[in-house]
This record gives sequence, structure tokens and C-alpha cells, in this order.
Amino acid sequence: MEPNFPVDVNESVTINHDALRHIFDNCADIVFRPLKLTDQSEVLLVYIEEFTDSTRLEQIISACMISRDVDRLMQYQIITRFSEVIANVLKGCTVIFIDGKPCAYLAEMTVYKQRAISEPTNEASIRGPREGFTEDLKTNLSLIRRKISHPSLKFEMHQAGELTNTDFVMAYIEEKAKPELLQEVRNRLQSIRTNQLMDSSYIEEYIEDKTFSLFPQIQNTERPDTVSSSLLSGRVAIIVDGSPNALLLPMTFWSGFQAAEDHYERFIYVSAVRILRIIFVILSCLLPSVYVALTTFHPQMIPLAVMLSISASREGIPFPTVIETLLMELMFEGLREAGLRLPKAIGSAVSIVGALVIGEAAVQAGFISAPIVMIVAGTGIASFAFPSYSLALPFRMLRFPLLIVGGFLGLYGVAIGVIFIMIHLVTLKSFGVPYLKPVAPIGKNIWKDTLIRLNKRYVSAQRK
Repeated sequence: MEPNFPVDVNESVTINHDALRHIFDNCADIVFRPLKLTDQSEVLLVYIEEFTDSTRLEQIISACMISRDVDRLMQYQIITRFSEVIANVLKGCTVIFIDGKPCAYLAEMTVYKQRAISEPTNEASIRGPREGFTEDLKTNLSLIRRKISHPSLKFEMHQAGELTNTDFVMAYIEEKAKPELLQEVRNRLQSIRTNQLMDSSYIEEYIEDKTFSLFPQIQNTERPDTVSSSLLSGRVAIIVDGSPNALLLPMTFWSGFQAAEDHYERFIYVSAVRILRIIFVILSCLLPSVYVALTTFHPQMIPLAVMLSISASREGIPFPTVIETLLMELMFEGLREAGLRLPKAIGSAVSIVGALVIGEAAVQAGFISAPIVMIVAGTGIASFAFPSYSLALPFRMLRFPLLIVGGFLGLYGVAIGVIFIMIHLVTLKSFGVPYLKPVAPIGKNIWKDTLIRLNKRYVSAQRK
């Protein structure tokens, strides 16, 4: 509900003071500092103490005590609307009222307590820059501007959240980004209607194409170099004040397989690792379901010696293979989630020791066969090869329905499940861009920087 306040600033400091006292009732962080000048005229300073530079504030107070004509001491912005006064006080600015003047003076002395620039925790790289975004919007913009020092880099300021009034920036390079993409992003950003905007993930849910799809259609990153390279390729970034994660759009399926150091290592090594990541993706999604389908419905497809070993290890196991695998997968996911929520000092130790102890105890007790422990462990290792945590989540979830249909229908069920997943991926789009582009539909740059990475010298020569 909008507070009841005057439309314009009054020339009486007392009236303005009473109105602000009513609006900021029970707001202990708002400071009202009245001053009495030598000519008995009144001056009122309104600010949030934790957001204000105390040294500069004392300088202003000293200046006010010496001279009533405060606007000559510093280049202040003059505001006349009471709504602007409220908004700027809440943003951390100091507002000054002078008796007899129907306006307020806005002093920018905001100092936020923020953490220092540090190495990204979720996107660490062996080679390349080691700086990551912080929660301060201006700091994050400066990190991008430092890498792209050109006037074509644009930062469009927006605001959303009726209660939070959160600032966020739409960043793009004017000569690279397509005009229709920019207009589509603007339209979606302007259509956001919410009371709160606490993080960039809020914007992601509001502007993505298909909210109920398991696959992310907007990439998130905490690295300025990743944002800069994406802007140079014609993409758009959204940076939100208070969030260390920037959004990149449009997103394709293949961008989730590109790690931070892919453009800093030698192209032969990067290309080989990217192919290895794709193999790991297939294993993390299909290995449990294919194992269950083969051992339950298609044992003739497994070499005889291997099948005899599996059968011997399953003697005395009370559960069907599908239930056995499902239980171990659930246990593994539970241990991984517990490791994330525990303190870092003990989280990894609990995950590793817990998996070893529980797996060994289950095999010794005769509840789980040894091959299942190997299959689940291999699947878990393969799932850690994802550079993008957001893209790893859907494959972790899809593993379970594929396991169930594989346990009831065999390889036919697995094939049907894979077909449904592929149909969804082919029809999925991110801001008008096909999700599997340039592989589906096939484009001319399929080998440029998608499945593999070509030599930079070769790519530059091709452009000429």
C-alpha cells in the first residue's frame, strides 16, 4: 500500500520533518538530524547511518553551521517531489532540507559494506582471471567495463520489485547484439510484476520461455570474463544489484558444456575435454537405466563371463535390480545434498566417507550387489563433469524416470524416454534461438566453438 505523503516538498522544514516521521514510523535505521543555524533557521538531514560516509557527513554538517547557502558548497542534485525524497533516503543517500526553500538537496554519500572481489567458488579455473562478481552492482559493472573499454558497451538501468525497488542492468554491445533480441528482452523485463526481487534467479523465472521445462534457458555465471566474452558474441547480460550471479541470454544446450578456462587453454586439449564431457553426460543419464534394462530383460546382450559374474554377485540379494539401483541412487543423491548443506570443512569428508561406509556395509549385509555400487559411483563421477551446475540438475532428475521405465520396459523403455527428451530439446527455444543450435538445426559454425574449439588464428583468418 502506498504511504500517505505530500506530493511536493514543503518550504517548511517542520512540515517535511513531520511527514517523514509519519512515513518512517518504527524505522530505527532512519536518522533525523535537525540543525539550528546562527540565524535561527532550521536545517534537517535525513539518512541511513549504516549507508552513509561519516567523514563526508560531518563535513556537510560543519558547512551547514557556517553557511546557510548549502547548495554553493557542493554540486547537489535538487529534488522537489516527496516520492523522490523517500526513494533516495531508502537507497542510502542523504537528503537535506533548508527552511524557506521548497526543495530538498540530495547528497550522494552512500557507502555499502561489501565483500572484496574474490575468486569464483562455483566456476574456479586453473588458467585465466581469478576475479568474480560481488553483490555490489557498481563493482560488477566496473569489472565488465575494465575488460571492454568501448562506448558501444551499453548498460541500461532498470528497476523492479514494488517493495524492494531493486536496480538491475541490461548489458549489451550495440554493434553485436541483434535489435530484435534487445527489444524482446526489454519487453519481458518491463512486464515483470512482483513485490520482491532478491536475486537474479527471480528475473530468470519471469522472463524464460518455458518455466516448467527442466532445462535452463538462461545461463548464469559469476565470472566477469565469461560475461564479457558472451557480450562480444552478441548475447545480452543482466546484472542485478545484490546478486553475484549474472544472467546470459539466449542460452543454448552447448554453452552449458563450456568451462571458464576453455578459451585460455590450448584448443586441442579443450576440444578433447569437451567431447569427454558429452560422453560423461550420456553416462550420467543413461548408465543406471541401461544396466538395469540389460540385466533384467536383455542378458543375452552382455558377454557371458560378465553376466556370470553379475549373477554370482546377486545371489541372496532380496530386491529386484531396479529397486536395488533406485535405492542406491537415492542414497547417493542424499549424501551429495547433505555434503552441500554441511560446513565446508566437513561436508566433503561426510559425503566421501558416508558413501564408502554405506556402500561397503550394504554389500556386506547382502542388501546391495557390488556391481550396483560401481554403477552408481560411476554415474556420480560422470555427473561431476558438468561445468554448469544448472545444466547438471535436469540430468540428475531425468536419471530416475529413465531408470524406472528401463526397469519395466527394458531398452525399449529407455529408448522411448530418450526420444521424448530429444523431442523436448529440439522444440525448446531461448529468446527465439533453438536450444540445440547449431547442431539442430545444423548451422555452418557447428565446429567453430560448440562441440570443439578451433584455433583462434584459424578463426580470425576465416573472418578475413
